[in-house]
Amino acid sequence: MSGLGGDGPRVQEIALLSILQAMSKSARAFVQTAAGLVACACLVVSVGCSGAAGPTCGTGAGAGACTRVLFLGNSYTYVNDLPSTFARLAQSGGRPVQVAMVANGGETLAQHAASSESLDEIASQSWTYVVLQEQSETPATAAGRDEMYQAVRTLAGKAQAVGAVPLLFMTWAYKDGLPASGLPTYEAMQQQIDAGYLGIANELEVPVAPVGFTWYMVHNDHPGIGLWSDDGSHPSVAGTYLAACVFYASIFRQSPEGLSFGGGIPDDQARVLQTEANDNVLKLQWQWGLR
Repeated sequence: MSGLGGDGPRVQEIALLSILQAMSKSARAFVQTAAGLVACACLVVSVGCSGAAGPTCGTGAGAGACTRVLFLGNSYTYVNDLPSTFARLAQSGGRPVQVAMVANGGETLAQHAASSESLDEIASQSWTYVVLQEQSETPATAAGRDEMYQAVRTLAGKAQAVGAVPLLFMTWAYKDGLPASGLPTYEAMQQQIDAGYLGIANELEVPVAPVGFTWYMVHNDHPGIGLWSDDGSHPSVAGTYLAACVFYASIFRQSPEGLSFGGGIPDDQARVLQTEANDNVLKLQWQWGLR
């Protein structure tokens, strides 16, 4: 991932994220613009805790255009069915997509790396992307990252062996932070999660879908849009829709603005989240290794 090439650049990038998170929306827009970086959904879902299935992209003449995405994660992925939400959003943009998911509550990437279910699913076909979502607290601490990074190395290698691009799912922080680990606020926890994902992305030169970073921006600019569910951890329907918009921009390198599928949230909120995904993914895609 060019631009994430060493300790110096990575420190600069993490510092830039902190600066952008502290800036006003208008000031961020100026920085993003000045950087010059504007750049038939079908569903197959296999979930550890529950299952659902639908037709695949098919095997006809148009099958080669299908984007196949496997999500490995836990409840952050399966609550509100993020893969299906992403697939329906892609459908509204005329993008043929096949998605699958392996996710159990609280599951870590280390558990996925040791799971025959997850490894068999990776090897089951030629995925375009394999999305890697770590347990919510793990990227925020040094001890957690040690375990996470080894697992990402293993899973990324398995994904690349079938011709897939590993795509890291940068998650969001708890609404009230993680005080037990010295992260007493949402902002403090989010900055550590960002740094955790960028650290291994830098090492492996793999891209990041910056859901958590974009979540922070939406929370800051549009606090009336509730992104967390009542537990302050899992996503609301709007939070899942935001994640789907970020994945749409990250995978297709195209803005989700104007897409008709609104994920079941008010139209005005859907438009805001589409725009935020555009602004924080495509206008900063150099930051996320999206080429």
